[in-house]
Amino acid sequence: MRLLQSDGDGNLSLTEFLEDNVPKYAILSHRWGAEEITFKDLTNGMSKDKAGYGKIQFCGKQARRDGLQYFWVDTCCIDKSNAVEYQHAINLMFRWYRDATKCYVYLPDVSFPRSDSASRSNVAWESTFRESEWFRRGWTLQELIAPVAIDFFSREGELLGNKVSLEQDICEITGILATALRGRLLSGFSITERMSWTKRRETTYKEDKAYSLLGIFNVYMPLIYGEGKDRAVQRLREEIKKASKGHKRADFSVTFSLFDVSDVKHFVAREDELSKIHKTLIGDGSRRAVVLHGLGGIGKTQLSIAYAKRYKENFSAIFWLNIKDKDSLRQSFTKLAKQISREYPSAIPVSNLDTNQNLDEVVESVKAWLSLPNNTRWLIIYDNYDNPKLSSGTDPVAVDIRKYIPESY
Repeated sequence: MRLLQSDGDGNLSLTEFLEDNVPKYAILSHRWGAEEITFKDLTNGMSKDKAGYGKIQFCGKQARRDGLQYFWVDTCCIDKSNAVEYQHAINLMFRWYRDATKCYVYLPDVSFPRSDSASRSNVAWESTFRESEWFRRGWTLQELIAPVAIDFFSREGELLGNKVSLEQDICEITGILATALRGRLLSGFSITERMSWTKRRETTYKEDKAYSLLGIFNVYMPLIYGEGKDRAVQRLREEIKKASKGHKRADFSVTFSLFDVSDVKHFVAREDELSKIHKTLIGDGSRRAVVLHGLGGIGKTQLSIAYAKRYKENFSAIFWLNIKDKDSLRQSFTKLAKQISREYPSAIPVSNLDTNQNLDEVVESVKAWLSLPNNTRWLIIYDNYDNPKLSSGTDPVAVDIRKYIPESY
């Protein structure tokens, strides 16, 4: 692994280390521009003539502020003209970001001048932060997930925040659970869920859509540019299958369907309402709830349908329950149990369930399945809840929703 050093005059030098002797270092995460400093530029002493020089200088200065002598930048620390070295680097990239003491994310499309940062009162950068291209690139996914400590900087080099202080924003922007950002083992997330993290991300080369996920799945494979995205993804899946053989992990994805729900065509949901619902529900995997209340016929059901359709990729499963009364709700749980058993024949505790018998047992079994470890990405929509059981109420047919919500977390 090659690491950079910068002296007080801005002169750069490279030092190569064996993997078992790498010192502490900072690492840069960024989007490539038109005039990046290459390994060849650096070795030939041509680096100061390019626009990318300033970005490297920024990384070096920030590393020194953090007490780090060495830093790493992908543009110039890898000799991309050496095919063997390049392939080796791609397969180790996730590890290099993971092992860095500090990761600096440089965002040239987010402006936050020093005059604004002095008072910290101007938060105009937040909207451009959310729209930054950095969140839509394939390679930056592992650069977000792998490092323990990440600081985000504007194009002026001003600190915007870190992985912890900006966690909620990052979760909302990416749809990634906070637990993934906090260092939870990626093997604890299903293959389907990890694949979904790339849905809104693009890469310059089509094959990189697969290659950029090697570290996310902890697999290795040769890079064959020109094979096309589909073939590259197919090979990736084959490697994932080999790696996970004998270590089957639960994938709680259930086919999305609104078959039994009356959907009004051409219903237009208010964007602010959809956004507010999503901001409340997305988070760290703990149980969260949104209550849509109001007079009958104002569009609560249709708003829920619109939300489910738009954000279905953010959830492993979406279930629709009719809570008009106890019988309707129990029948909904019965349909849900049958769907789970159909898609997961060996699923415990619903696999041996007789859905024609005690409906209360059906409800408890489904709740238990929803409470299984790592099954934290589902969404349940309780519709037609017009007769809630109140603490002071005496209505014998009122429904106590608390009995029908999983209690595990």
